[in-house]
Amino acid sequence: MKKKTVHIISHSHWDREWYMAYEEHHMRLINLVDDLLELFKTDSDFDSFHLDGQTIILDDYLQVRPEREAEVRAAIAAGKLRIGPFYILQDDFLISPESNVRNMLIGRKESERFGAPVELGYFPDTFGNMGQTPQLMKQARLDVAAFGRGVKPIGFDNQVLAQSEEAYTSQFSEMWWEGPDGTKILGILFANWYSNGNEIPAEKKAAIEFWKQKLTDVEKFASTSHLLMMNGVDHQPVQKDLSAAIRLANELFPDYEFVHSNWPKYLEAVKSDLPENLSTVNGELTSQETDGWYTLANTASSRVYLKQFNTKVERKLENIAEPLSSLAYRLTGEYPHDKLTYAWKTLLQNHPHDSICGCSLDEVHREMMTRFEKSESVADYLIEDALITLSKGISFEGEHPFVVFNTSGHKKTGEVDVEVVLTRKLFREGLPEQLYDELKAQPKHIYKVVDSEGIAVPAEISAEEVLFDYDLPKDRFRIPYMKRFVKVKLFLNEMDALSWKTFDLVEIPEEVTTDESMISGCTIENELIKVSVSTDGSLSVTDKQLNRTFNDLLIFEDTGDIGNEYIFFQPTGTQAILSTDGLAKVSVRTDRPEIAQIQLIQTMMIPKSADELLDEEQKKVKEFHHRQAKRSIELVPFELNTVITVRKNSRKIDFETTFDNEMKDHRVRVLFPSELTEDTHEADSIYEVVKRPNSMPKTWKNPTNPQHQGAFVNLHNDDYGITIGNFGLNEYEIVNRSTIALTLLRAVGELGDWGYFPTPEAQTLGSHTFNYSLELHGRPEQRYETYKNAYAAQIPFSSVLLDSSALTENDRHTNLSHEGKVIEVDADKFAITALKRRESDNGLILRGYNLSNQNEKMEVKAETTSLNLLEEEIGEKPENLAPYEIRTLLIKEGLTNDGEDSTRQMKSPKEESN
Repeated sequence: MKKKTVHIISHSHWDREWYMAYEEHHMRLINLVDDLLELFKTDSDFDSFHLDGQTIILDDYLQVRPEREAEVRAAIAAGKLRIGPFYILQDDFLISPESNVRNMLIGRKESERFGAPVELGYFPDTFGNMGQTPQLMKQARLDVAAFGRGVKPIGFDNQVLAQSEEAYTSQFSEMWWEGPDGTKILGILFANWYSNGNEIPAEKKAAIEFWKQKLTDVEKFASTSHLLMMNGVDHQPVQKDLSAAIRLANELFPDYEFVHSNWPKYLEAVKSDLPENLSTVNGELTSQETDGWYTLANTASSRVYLKQFNTKVERKLENIAEPLSSLAYRLTGEYPHDKLTYAWKTLLQNHPHDSICGCSLDEVHREMMTRFEKSESVADYLIEDALITLSKGISFEGEHPFVVFNTSGHKKTGEVDVEVVLTRKLFREGLPEQLYDELKAQPKHIYKVVDSEGIAVPAEISAEEVLFDYDLPKDRFRIPYMKRFVKVKLFLNEMDALSWKTFDLVEIPEEVTTDESMISGCTIENELIKVSVSTDGSLSVTDKQLNRTFNDLLIFEDTGDIGNEYIFFQPTGTQAILSTDGLAKVSVRTDRPEIAQIQLIQTMMIPKSADELLDEEQKKVKEFHHRQAKRSIELVPFELNTVITVRKNSRKIDFETTFDNEMKDHRVRVLFPSELTEDTHEADSIYEVVKRPNSMPKTWKNPTNPQHQGAFVNLHNDDYGITIGNFGLNEYEIVNRSTIALTLLRAVGELGDWGYFPTPEAQTLGSHTFNYSLELHGRPEQRYETYKNAYAAQIPFSSVLLDSSALTENDRHTNLSHEGKVIEVDADKFAITALKRRESDNGLILRGYNLSNQNEKMEVKAETTSLNLLEEEIGEKPENLAPYEIRTLLIKEGLTNDGEDSTRQMKSPKEESN
């Protein structure tokens, strides 16, 4: 009989920060790698150590031990240290699709800088696995993924699988994993966790007991004669007597061959021995067939301020800084690769599962805020730098011209705030206070905004103001000045994707007013919808095209939460408190022909916290669902301030809710009943609009079913539907198959998991602002327009003034037209996620994915070459998009796909006339 091989892989799962602050983990990492480098010298039988799939560990170590870089490189070259392929071990769902890709791109580059990566998609502890993992891995030249969560292993007891279980269970720890697009990879489940071979005894009696149990456990699920034992766990020091322990195991169990192995060796062996009857699991793996308590999906609402800040920085980097810098490259031939990589690496350091999930100590999350600020500052600098460059490359004669950019990949309706400088006086012209007075004394004027054709554009223009400002030229000292300016709010309707337009602020003899209004009493009405506020603050929305009214929308719900940063748990025997229990105060905020806003103020009386029992139960480390704590009997006022916005010619309703959270141990949600009772719904996920069930299997014990989302969630039938968009609000639930419940805030006081770790800052006390939206649609194919509107809403317009008088001759460029598009894409269901430059050659990269499960037509108005996610050429692909396809294109600038010179649209009016 053939011996079974026991592959023992040494590793340490390295959370950079979690139940200790980063630097405490960091110092232990230094000790670990020091020990490894010494062990490699003294134990020739020690095969290798897997460095947890994340190259940032190398940066962290060499930051303290730079003098040992040569040793580290030698260990990697010798195969002793196994590195990569990722930069960090991210949480899949709480970061953007592009963040997932940049983690792979940066990780691959960092791996190759030191040596060669382990060709394995490594997800040991992600809180659920994204459905597009197979396609993402294949497009990164990886054909295997190892993961610890999401699939229920059933072993060899020949259980009969229920119909609903077939997609999420496997009898083996090895299985095929198929993505929604049909891509398949080999999946390796840590069925006995990634610590099943930790601390192997080197003493006979203990070794016999250890291996009898461990071999039974691993053989229960293994499909081949190659058994995987992971020698390590969270922050585990290297086992220095492992070689002796392996020699002892071989003596004690001669029917097995115990080897100190590594991932490449193990994967090669497993692939050669796979049976034909492997299960296939499908799509996202989020422990759907469990009791529902440990999906960890409630981390999507822990410390929601982290998610909001992350979304803001992601949008600035991938949707503003990169597109603007890509366009500015056409003028300068320069692209800030290194600065962008630095910003991305800083942001990605906040993306490990214990970080972005908000389930660590307060010290950890305070440091995250600093990283967010650092990354955002770099993004802001790059955005301003690109805008200044572009302002010098657009020639337009006007009184006070400025340019607006829509860097979203979709048409965008909304407002842009532009500060237009009318005149300025440099400090070298006089004393600051004198200059201030001179500008203040100038006569005031009345203005309007016109487009490049001289046609008036709706705008709200402030009174003239005077204030200090300064320029920081790249080639000379700072230039302080006083400026006289107005603030312009420009109202734009369906501005084209990835485009720019020039406008001009011009003087007019008198102000033109209009009596047009969308507001009547407590109702806002345009040509498409009618929104009415009830006395209890709930909304009724009538869609005129659908001839259907939806009632009881926008109801706020407050419940107790005695869980932790990982898991929501409502105290038993308690009921939700609703905003409709009281009366609302309604007032008009804005009333213009282009936009109407009603302000809604509601006061709920809610408990100030949980009762005193919770503190004791937490100290006892009592499992959350055995807790008996209730809510405090002391009620305090909780005021919610919501601004409801409706725009002309739009079905989309925007909401901005602000409140000061002074209460603890509770959750706040906003409810949108849909009157639908469908079996499934759709949500924005990672390169996928994923379809999820509205009810769970019989195994589910959790009374709630929280889910992750990106920018939106949708419920629809064959006649109509509702899309709820959001900004950085990543948790929702479908209640009773018909109501979309969007979580705004969850306040808890402990980390949870394996011990007692108080986290008072997780109570998220203080002021919070939340942005979200509602949009109705008709038949199912119309829902995609609402999805694109939700994406576009996350990306603000950008603007810059054109001031030719302030430019030197060296500054002057006339290479861009006063309006144009960076690239033109004709594809109704293609969601653009990136427009950037490739590092190897500065080629223009366009990336996105098919929103639908159908073949879709796609036309790019330029010659293109297809790339994988590592941005390597893979040959031509069909013109049409396959269902759920992720596509990356290299754009050949200068020629359209008709062979015409596309640079003609980039020329200035002056150049065209010549």
